[in-house]
Amino acid sequence: MSRAFLVVMDSVGIGGAPDADQFHNGTTPDTGANTVAHIAQACAAGRAEDGRSGPLHLPNLDALGLGAATRLASGAPTPGLDAEPQGRWGCAREHSPGKDTPSGHWELAGLPVPWDWHYFPDGQPTFPERLSVAAAEAAGTEGILGNCHASGTAIIAELGPEHMRTGWPICYTSADSVFQIAAHEDSFGLDRLLDMCRALAPRLHEMKVGRVIARPFIGSPETGFTRTTNRKDFAIVPPAPVLTNWVQDAGRSVHAVGKIGDILSMQGIDTLHKGSDAELMGHLFNLVDKASDGSLTFANFVEFDSLYGHRRDISGYARALEWFDREIGKIVQKLHPGDLLLLTADHGNDPSWTGTDHTREQVPVLIAGQGSGGIGCVNFADVATSIAHHLNIPAQGPGRSFL
Repeated sequence: MSRAFLVVMDSVGIGGAPDADQFHNGTTPDTGANTVAHIAQACAAGRAEDGRSGPLHLPNLDALGLGAATRLASGAPTPGLDAEPQGRWGCAREHSPGKDTPSGHWELAGLPVPWDWHYFPDGQPTFPERLSVAAAEAAGTEGILGNCHASGTAIIAELGPEHMRTGWPICYTSADSVFQIAAHEDSFGLDRLLDMCRALAPRLHEMKVGRVIARPFIGSPETGFTRTTNRKDFAIVPPAPVLTNWVQDAGRSVHAVGKIGDILSMQGIDTLHKGSDAELMGHLFNLVDKASDGSLTFANFVEFDSLYGHRRDISGYARALEWFDREIGKIVQKLHPGDLLLLTADHGNDPSWTGTDHTREQVPVLIAGQGSGGIGCVNFADVATSIAHHLNIPAQGPGRSFL
């Protein structure tokens, strides 16, 4: 019996979203953003030399069709990505009205978002007074810090000392539908932070805010502050069954790698594997070896987005892509006969773009283990239906199989 491995390269967009003009980074529309193409162009021009050098080198992803998919989506030149594809390849576009993590993952799992998310206005204070009061009450403090749109790393550098002095949590948001809470793991306490997020989540979910995110950090004013891997997302439960439910309801096993469990609120998931991207790759290796016949492994590699896209670090993003390419080449060699490995993304995060937010882009669809040839431009929801088709289980939702 065949197995399926669905791997989301978080934020690895390929440009060309037809509605990009409706999405903005600050006042700049996302029209023209292209994560992969702009990284490749920067590498070819010698503008991504920190910790690496030369043209972007992604032989395994390119052989699966990454360069071809980027050209299909946007027509953009991608120096160094010009191989003749050996896998099945294409691009996918999202229909949900967002460029955030839940929107992308839900739709890839077969469920377009059926409502408009709530976004907080870009001003200060950004949160309504009643929400700020509720956050302070949940923390057991007299108030909160932040109360603004901010970069997560910048705001802990700015407010970390005051947070440690007062004990007040740092609450902030972004262009996504999120309420983020940063707190020191030692002086504030990790369990206390998670309890605070858990207490606030129902109120924010009722407002249609997609996620409450715990952002723990460590360090001191003298040495600086660093976010830890103990992040946890408290996301709205999908309002209808998604791919993981379909697979589980058919009596098959479902393994989540990375933040998939948080994004889908553990719906339809049997085992959960977390850690850094390097640790997640180890979990994926093990699952390719040991996952049972008929199973689904759904993985997310977040550090493209969290460490490099939001920080507008072109060199770092290129290094991460080249590391991932080397490792995914090993994964392809380990697949069993009949397995399907599908690589895609949930949105873009062009490190050459203005602002620090996600970018509205199409995404690659790269398939190993199922022959070669183009599938054209498909919809996000078609990914779930195609995987259900491969696993020979019933599919729900609006998608159509491209297999």
